[in-house]
Amino acid sequence: MAALTDPIADMLTRIRNGIGARHVRVDMPASRLKVEVARILKEEGFVSNYKVAEEGKAEEGKKKVLKVFLRYGEGGKSLITTIERVSKPGRRVYTGARGIPKVMGGMGVNILTTPRGVMTGKAARKAGVGGEILCSIS
Repeated sequence: MAALTDPIADMLTRIRNGIGARHVRVDMPASRLKVEVARILKEEGFVSNYKVAEEGKAEEGKKKVLKVFLRYGEGGKSLITTIERVSKPGRRVYTGARGIPKVMGGMGVNILTTPRGVMTGKAARKAGVGGEILCSIS
């Protein structure tokens, strides 16, 4: 398997594809950044839960796997309508605290990496810090 150039885009695509296929859970290779993104998705109510597990044979070296449990509303409709990458490896998008855009007039969420860690756009605005806009979810 080739090395991924953009693991966050891979994570978002797996979630998008999982929703399209009505999966209960999507699995992906774990990293600290992906776990933080999953934490925010859970806090904001877009996914029901997440957990990090070790899988694989002991002699091959166990790999950490992030399992994200998707959440659906009434009638089996997903709570995530759009999930897209904003800052990409070819074009990074940074913003100051005052320039953080609102997603769907405040109905959606931006996820940013800031000097104080990974947080939502609303929390970053409140804390007065800017950073790189990873993705937007609505």
